[in-house]
Amino acid sequence: MKNYTITVNGNVYDVTVEEKVGGAAPVQRAAVPAAPVAAPVQKQASAAGNIEVKAGAAGKVFKIEASVGQKVSRGDTVIVIEAMKMEIPVVAPEDGTVASIDVAVGDAVEAGAVMATLN
Repeated sequence: MKNYTITVNGNVYDVTVEEKVGGAAPVQRAAVPAAPVAAPVQKQASAAGNIEVKAGAAGKVFKIEASVGQKVSRGDTVIVIEAMKMEIPVVAPEDGTVASIDVAVGDAVEAGAVMATLN
């Protein structure tokens, strides 16, 4: 048996799956709603800029490439998120200086979440 936690339309379920062995049909079990999962907390920007750097996909913050005060050009990687075992760069939408980094490594983020700001 293997246990999995799955999310369907925003509802989280804990399920147990039995593998078919020797041609016998597995015992079917009902999905049981899991304990509620708290939404990821987004940190407040201390010195927010006017250009937002947003996550293109939901995932976890894997690496922070830029630091506050660093100049970046359009397309430069600011943060890297991990989603479905892939590293996805979150890039600067235009030239600027990093005003704030609003996430930390390991934070869960939703698609479209503001992860940093530029001036």
